Formats: sequence, structure tokens, C-alpha cells
Amino acid sequence: MAEISLGFPRSFVEFSNPEDSDEVFRCDLTWLTSRWSCIFGQGCPGIYETAPEVGCCTLGAHFAGEEDHARVAGFVEQLDPTEWELHDEGHRAGWTDTDEDGELKTRAFGGACIFHNSKGFPGGYGCALHAHALATGLDPVETKPDVCWQLPLRRSFREVDLGDGNTYTETTIGEYTRAGWGPGGADLDWYCTSNTEAHVGSQPVFVSNRSELVALMGEPAYALLVGHCEAFVAAGRPVPHPADTN
Repeated sequence: MAEISLGFPRSFVEFSNPEDSDEVFRCDLTWLTSRWSCIFGQGCPGIYETAPEVGCCTLGAHFAGEEDHARVAGFVEQLDPTEWELHDEGHRAGWTDTDEDGELKTRAFGGACIFHNSKGFPGGYGCALHAHALATGLDPVETKPDVCWQLPLRRSFREVDLGDGNTYTETTIGEYTRAGWGPGGADLDWYCTSNTEAHVGSQPVFVSNRSELVALMGEPAYALLVGHCEAFVAAGRPVPHPADTN
């Protein structure tokens, strides 16, 4: 089936952050109750036809800031050659790089992020940092760069002026669509969130991505989100995601 075009109707809910009266969450119920699921290693064709086995890990991951980089660096030091296929290369020539704008990111090597383990690697296929988390009882949210574990969720911020001299921060939790990548998004050969191939999850996004949502919102706000999502589902998902197949 062809990729779903953007611009379809969505349903949002807004509620105050129980931990911060100056923040209001605006959450995309259409996306969060969809059956999207990451299908890396399970039929994912990759964002580029030339690298089908790499998924979306082709260009390396940009760091959100110094704290993000420092956290990941601590786990990189824990990786050994049995977990990380490019361990020696990463330590020989470094595992970070900068883009054309001087922004720090993980280094790309051989057509993929340097932490990508190939299918033939005995230590396991996929992200070495992700696998290390699972092997040590951690959550990948703790070990991977922020952008890696957040995708394809998107958190954005907007200051709202009430008109009476008061303002609040509106934090939107939604889908990281092609458009979220800017002009380069149109150049991707395939993208998962708007393709029916990836809307095959056994659970809705708000359940399957609990760890990520808690990290983005906090536990109390996530508990409120669950209530809104469950009510939306109970109502028959009146504004469903068109890429869902069930």
C-alpha cells in the first residue's frame, strides 16, 4: 500500500502538567493510539534503498547537548568488542564527528552509525548501545542518544500568550513525520510512521512506548495521558490514524 499522505485529521487533548502549573501538554491521540511499531530487522526496508539493513541508522545521531553526549560516552566506555562490532575502529579514530554546521553527532562509518552492528556480527544485529541496555537490565532510553530513543515520537515547545500578561509553555507530544526532518525528509526512500507496513503493533503507541513517554513527560503526566488515550480507544478511536491496518 502507498505511503499515507500528510494532512489527515488528528485529534489532540490538552491537560496541565501535574508537576508544573506553567506547562500544558498537547498530545496527539490519533498518533498515540495508533498501532505503529518499529519493524527494524522484521521487514524494515530502511530509509534509503541503498542501505536496507541499516533502518534509520544511516547518518549518525546528533546529540541534544553536552549532558546527552556525556551520558552516552559513559556507556560507550562499557562496551567491549563482543558487543560492538566497530569497537576498535571507534577507539582508534573516534566515535563522534561534526556535521557541516559544526554540531556534534555520532560518527558514520561504512554507511551507518558507528554503533550499528551488521547482521553477520556474532554479538547481535542492530544498535550496540541498545543491546547493551537489554543485556545489563537497563532501558535503551538510558544508554542511547536522546534523538535515537525519542524517534518517532516528537516533543516540541511553544510559548503561549494568554493575552492578559500571563504565558505558559505548550509541550506537544506527537508523531515525528517526514516533515519533521525539514526539506531532507522528502528525500527519504521510505518512512515508517506513515506506512501501513509499520502499523502492525500488538499494542498502541502509548503502551508500547511507555518508557519513552515517561522520560519525555514525567510519570504523573503520563498517567493522565493513559486515561485520555484509553477513553479515546473506548470511544472507538473517532479520529484514527489512516496507516493503521486494524
